[in-house]
Amino acid sequence: MNNTRFATAIHIMTLLAQSPQEWLTSEWIAGSINVNPVVVRKELSILREAGLITSRQGKIGGSQLTKNADSISISDIYLAVKNTEVLGKKNQNPNPACTVGREINNHLNGLYDEMDQLVLNFLGNKSLKQFSDQFS
Repeated sequence: MNNTRFATAIHIMTLLAQSPQEWLTSEWIAGSINVNPVVVRKELSILREAGLITSRQGKIGGSQLTKNADSISISDIYLAVKNTEVLGKKNQNPNPACTVGREINNHLNGLYDEMDQLVLNFLGNKSLKQFSDQFS
């Protein structure tokens, strides 16, 4: 991942884990991350689509986790926001007349699948609660 989406998402999820009974607003969360609330709202919508959070609108609105932080793995968060391969993009038009170019993307797919599995296994062994407890 070559952007800050995962860092932003885990920051949001950690804040929600530390205040499980409160409805945290995007403005309040944005203040902690030091970003525009629009960035937070975009990530909240993705986390909501993944079923990790719930939100409500209005004067007493905000967001909360949908389940206990010990039931959410870091890999759940990673999968919700992952939008690129860990190792980067493949070349879109390698030369089909070249023996390497013809098959490079097929072999890269194997590497990418293995790398994703390693990352998911590593992050899957860590809960949001374990991560959040580091800040107590």
